[in-house]
Amino acid sequence: MSTPKDKLDRLPPTVVIENIQPSIEGGRYPVKRVAGESLMISADILKEGHDVTAAVLKWRPQGQDSWFETPMIPGENDRWSATCLFTENRPYDLTIEAWQDEFGTWRAEYLKKFGAGLKELRTELDEGALLAEHAAQRTGTPEDRATLEGFAARLRNGDAPEGAAVANDETFVGLMSAWPDRTLSTEYRPYLKVTVDRPRAQYAAWYEFFPRSAEGKPDSGSKFRDCLPRVDDARAMGFDVIYFPPVHPIGFTKRKGRNNSVTSEPGEPGVPYAIGSQYGGHKAVEPELGTLDDFDWLVGEIHKRGMEVALDFAINCSPDHPYVKEHPDWFYHRPDGTIKYAENPPKKYEDVYPLNFYNPDWRNLWNEMYDVIRFWCEHRVRIFRVDNPHTKPIHFWEWLIGEIQRDYPDAIFLSEAFTRPKMMKSLAKVGFTQSYTYFTWRNTKWELTEYLTELTQTDMRYYFRPNFFPNTPDILPTYLQTGGRPAFLIRAVLATTLSTVYGIYSGFELCENVPVPGKEEYLNSEKYQFKERDWNAPGNIKPYITKLNQVRRENRALQEFDNLRFHPFDNDQILFYSKATEGLDNIILVFVTVDPYNGQSGFASIPLDLFGLGENETYQLHDLLTGERFFWRGRRNFVMLNPHERPAHIFRLRRLVGQDGSEQIFG
Repeated sequence: MSTPKDKLDRLPPTVVIENIQPSIEGGRYPVKRVAGESLMISADILKEGHDVTAAVLKWRPQGQDSWFETPMIPGENDRWSATCLFTENRPYDLTIEAWQDEFGTWRAEYLKKFGAGLKELRTELDEGALLAEHAAQRTGTPEDRATLEGFAARLRNGDAPEGAAVANDETFVGLMSAWPDRTLSTEYRPYLKVTVDRPRAQYAAWYEFFPRSAEGKPDSGSKFRDCLPRVDDARAMGFDVIYFPPVHPIGFTKRKGRNNSVTSEPGEPGVPYAIGSQYGGHKAVEPELGTLDDFDWLVGEIHKRGMEVALDFAINCSPDHPYVKEHPDWFYHRPDGTIKYAENPPKKYEDVYPLNFYNPDWRNLWNEMYDVIRFWCEHRVRIFRVDNPHTKPIHFWEWLIGEIQRDYPDAIFLSEAFTRPKMMKSLAKVGFTQSYTYFTWRNTKWELTEYLTELTQTDMRYYFRPNFFPNTPDILPTYLQTGGRPAFLIRAVLATTLSTVYGIYSGFELCENVPVPGKEEYLNSEKYQFKERDWNAPGNIKPYITKLNQVRRENRALQEFDNLRFHPFDNDQILFYSKATEGLDNIILVFVTVDPYNGQSGFASIPLDLFGLGENETYQLHDLLTGERFFWRGRRNFVMLNPHERPAHIFRLRRLVGQDGSEQIFG
């Protein structure tokens, strides 16, 4: 019969470490960061009694034995904190180690006793000497060992004043802190995880176009080798990611026609999302676009321009996909044994067969999807926009992304899941690098403020990276349909300044906004046909987008996400927010109207204390869109915007010194 004594097989933790923040679902999922970015960690750390406690924050790339570490600083109510820096694009472990600081306890007690006038401190001096001698044995260098042995001798041979001098010696304190006794330390387990992505995961501008419509011809398609003018135009506007919808062979069975017609006419190209034909499946390219060598050439040319390719990963199969013959058990079946096509009642997608991820042969299906991603990684694609991930198992994505990033840590996955909030959050937690958002439908000042506050000021900021697309091939929002050119200008300002990652679907720069009547869909959508375009059509907003991307590149505050703050403005049609770097060397103020029809004006309340400005101090606001400079004083200032001519101000704030208006670089 066991007794309580039999259960004491090991010493319990000596320090309590709990409530670590940030921690996603108690450490179940990793926090996200990018290489070169820091992370502040806080935790409750406490121990019985009144002894001094010490703690360090530790982090290391997964698979390594040694840790980086930095001391944690105690604050109020046993709350400790420290900041770590991640330098590599790879997953990290992170933990906290804490222990009773015997030296710190001795030092504090000795100085209290000496300060109270006690002269007989022989026992205390011997205790300090013993601590120094033990620390000398733990040192890593002969120099440190000799120095600590010297301090030990001074304590053994000295009197009370000498002990106080040693206890206050910065070298002694520094060495004792550097070589503490951690024999009875407590390390927090299990280790927390941090996914450290490359910088483009956090800051990028995406441009989406269909390669077959690159030249804008109405009745015939373009090829991969015809795409460079479109790429160069996007680069000139300041985009750095070229995003292609699926480039794989398109099925012929039940091929859709113009405007989603259930039958296609001869020569119509079909929907790129109906993947697979006699020419191959997800590891092949549509012959009408060229060959795989042509695709590789285009990827190489895009890389030469300092850009890269994002490829659509759509797990859809046409009835002609090789999987249908080779692995019919991977699909859903009707009672009569035929394969079920996709449906979203009342819509029918007879040109697409969905895969069953829980079929009896599920392991081979999952491994095949892994092989598809690896195939394109080997063809120099590292960014994947995943179509409808919320219709596939969440744990499939956790496995797939984890396995791919094990070999390709620079791989980036964008979740295209316009679905329920908790599903969107869960997909981000299990590994998606970026996520589509509800920004596409958030139009009013209240909606934008509430939504962006949630994204930037709650735990979502640690795992959910929003990629703001004001339009997509599937979605033409009502705001853009009805607001005309000003609506496009306004949404461009919001997308580029609220988020650090954003994108547009081609045609946005031309203000294309003709819908299917009564729907948020494009009429004559290029999903179903070749798209005729004049890429320099009158009324385009390409210069405005170019300027916005330039402003983003030149201001570090706009390359950070959770520094967004909203400020009071006495007109509900004007949004006022700021972004500032930690050292206030780059301060951006944005005023943007959300009314695409009428001029709006009102008074802003400038948060002077947030920017280190005095109540009556004059400061300069440099409009980065127009080059104009304004001089403001105090909190209350007037702003007037016109959606047709000036829908927004993007100001850089600078403090002025001297009566001559000379500038000090401040923001």
